Order: sequence, then structure tokens, then C-alpha cells
Amino acid sequence: MATISARIERSPYETHLSTDSQVIVADEPLDAGGQDRGMRPGELLAGSLASCTVITLRMYADRKGWPLDSAVAHVDYTHSPDRKHSHFTLKLILNGDLTTEQRSRLLEIADRCPIHKVLENPSSFNTTLVENAQAQPE
Repeated sequence: MATISARIERSPYETHLSTDSQVIVADEPLDAGGQDRGMRPGELLAGSLASCTVITLRMYADRKGWPLDSAVAHVDYTHSPDRKHSHFTLKLILNGDLTTEQRSRLLEIADRCPIHKVLENPSSFNTTLVENAQAQPE
């Protein structure tokens, strides 16, 4: 997996997330002191789940030769006040001339996307401080 870098400068909360070939902006809304120039971090998390889900469905339907015209995933993300428990609700819309069996199978496959697996399992973190202010992550 590629390294994702996040860079924030003096503009309140506007953060540029980048890989070797892509850049997106994260921010906070105006009422939180941000500039509202991008999605909030929690929205990016929910968006990762939504996009991974529909990409997984597209890949599976294509491999099977199924007539999936489009798939839409709506994700609602909430967490407990202490932020120790998160809950994701996915609502899927599958468009195409799919049989009942195909729709049921795609519903099963939706829960198998890689991001879903990461979110439902324990994670570990290793945060270090790099002393050189100009240093890039390895």
C-alpha cells in the first residue's frame, strides 16, 4: 500500500493528503473554524468504506459477467461520545437487471471489501517523531 502524507500549514485546518500521484483536500467546516474546502476526516473515513464497497461490487460483478449497471453506497458513520466505539450503516442501491440471487450475493460481497475488514478488526499504531522538520515519511 502507498504511503499517504498529510500536510497542514497556516490556513486553519486545510490539509493536503497526497500519494505519489494524487492529492485531495481535507478540512473542517466553517463553524468549526475551517475553510470548508474539503471533506472532514470522518467523512473521508466513511468515503473510503463507501468507495471500497462499490469498487468491490463492480469487480465481482464484472468477473461474474453480471449486469450491474451501477452501485451506490450511502454510509452513515457515528461514534460513541468517548469515541471508543464506531458504527457504520451502509445502504446499497444496485441498478441493473440482476436476479434475486445475484443481488443477495452482492450484498454478501459488500461486507468483504478490504476497508470493511480493516475497520471491523483491531488495529495497531506506531507513531514516531521525525526530528528534521523537512523530512518526508519513509
